[in-house]
Amino acid sequence: MCRVLTSPGARYRRDSHHVRTPVAARSRPSRGIIAFLRTLQGPTTRRRCTEVRAHDPERRLGAAELGTGLGRRATLVQFSTAFCQPCRATRRTLSDVAGMVDGVAHIEIDAEERLALVRELGIRTTPTVLVLDSAGRVVTQASGAPRKADVIAALGRAV
Repeated sequence: MCRVLTSPGARYRRDSHHVRTPVAARSRPSRGIIAFLRTLQGPTTRRRCTEVRAHDPERRLGAAELGTGLGRRATLVQFSTAFCQPCRATRRTLSDVAGMVDGVAHIEIDAEERLALVRELGIRTTPTVLVLDSAGRVVTQASGAPRKADVIAALGRAV
């Protein structure tokens, strides 16, 4: 059984049970449904977004902080965690780019094991990628899974 909704000035349409209901009431989902759908959409959208931030030009990272030596021309530093699904795709992308460009190294750091460095650099999400020049200066910091073209463009600024 349908409920009759009335409001002043509403346009009505007859449904199959010959009950007049406002057209606007039939076509809009409830606010609860919209909020629920937005929460489902949030993680999917967040995974695809990449936030690029400029970094302190005086800050340098070396072998002591990273655990291994820097690349001859540039270094791609990835902060990730064990259960981060976008981190796996980021690892493949950065490895491909490091293999394509001579003198570029890819270093992956577990954010849980190096928490002091993560806090010092202000890293809030994984994956986070730092692009370092040959001297270890942070040129670009990007949060989220980057595309290969974005990584190559960031390397262009570092080299």
